[in-house]
Amino acid sequence: MKLSAVIVGVIAIALVGFAGAVSAKPALKDVAEVREGIIATGMAYEITQKCGAISPRYFRAVGYLNTLKKHASSLGYTDSEIDAYTNDKAEENRLKVIARARLAELGAVTDDEDSYCTVGRAEIAKNSVIGQLMR
Repeated sequence: MKLSAVIVGVIAIALVGFAGAVSAKPALKDVAEVREGIIATGMAYEITQKCGAISPRYFRAVGYLNTLKKHASSLGYTDSEIDAYTNDKAEENRLKVIARARLAELGAVTDDEDSYCTVGRAEIAKNSVIGQLMR
C-alpha cells in the first residue's frame, strides 16, 4: 500500500513537471515573428519621419500590428503579457537600436534625408514588410 502511494506521488510529480515544460513559452521578445514585425514597423516609421517624400500608411500599420498581436495570442500569450511587452520601455529602446542599425546597414545616414528616401523607395519597390507600411 505504501509503495503504491509513492508510485502515484512520483507519477503525479512527473506529470506536473511535464505539463509545466509543455506549457512554458518563451519571452515574447524571443518570438521572432512578433519581434521582427515590430522592428520592421519601427524602420518604416523612422523612414517616414526622416524622408518628407514618403508617407506612412497608418491604417495598414495598425492592421499589421493587430495581426502581430493576434499571432501572439494564438501562441498563448495573454493580453496583459502582450501589453507588458509593448509597454516595456527598455525593450522599446532595444528594438529602436536594432531598427536604426538595420537602416544604417541599408544605407540610411543620420541627418541625410536623401539616404532615408533612397532606402524607403527601395523597400517600397521590393514590396517588403517595411515597404508595405509606406507610400
